Amino acid sequence: MAELIEITDPADPRLADYRDLRDVELRKSLEAERGLFLAEGAKVVRRAAAAGHRARSFLMAPRWLAGLADVLDASDAPCYVISEALAEQVTGFHVHRGALASLERRPLPTVAEVLDGARSVLVCEDIVDHTNVGAIFRCGAALGFDAVLLAPRCADPLYRRSVKVAMGTVFAVPWTRLPDWYDALPALERAGFTTVALTLAEDAVEIEQAVAGVDRVALVLGSEGHGLSERWQQTASRRAVIPMHAGVDSLNVAAATAVACYVTARRSPAKVSP
Repeated sequence: MAELIEITDPADPRLADYRDLRDVELRKSLEAERGLFLAEGAKVVRRAAAAGHRARSFLMAPRWLAGLADVLDASDAPCYVISEALAEQVTGFHVHRGALASLERRPLPTVAEVLDGARSVLVCEDIVDHTNVGAIFRCGAALGFDAVLLAPRCADPLYRRSVKVAMGTVFAVPWTRLPDWYDALPALERAGFTTVALTLAEDAVEIEQAVAGVDRVALVLGSEGHGLSERWQQTASRRAVIPMHAGVDSLNVAAATAVACYVTARRSPAKVSP
């Protein structure tokens, strides 16, 4: 059972995991160095605990203790109980969801482990916005995708903002980082996936056509600015586009992911030879 510890001093060193949460660069280096990540909000904290992530500590306003009593009962980590005003002073923002948890990161699985048994996966190249990464995970989870693969320069799915936007689905969808950016898509092809790149390339076909009859599919998504690199566009086996109207040429990557996942999840089945 978690020990409840009331803290009234914002400089208390036990609150170090929760300081300056708005400073992205500081948090990225600190969390990597300490091997931790933060979950915000009762629902996300609960999902992280259910996924087996070990808590280092909890930070809660008194009114949230009862709602997370079962999570606290199952943990031996300390729970720091502070006022909401003090929480804002420590973290740098108003913690309106009332509960935070600092949890231990686990070693990432291999690509082969993540792909084992998967039929539909998302592959992200250089998506650097944490909000977009979280939204992509949420779309994939909601629409039945089995895994997410991230190029080395993608934003961290376990950064607090990503976890929050994903509503904790980063704990439910298997994911890892690709060790080899250059030949990542050919490697997926060898693993039995048809790679479908979302792009405005001239030879791109409508997404419904691109995924029709495909058994194991990997939807390939590009960065927020210029989209997919030329290398990934050329090494994908198919290029697909979402039809647009009213002079709009593209959607935000998170919105495009939602549309593409919806279409792909309802693709016609692969033909089986007699």
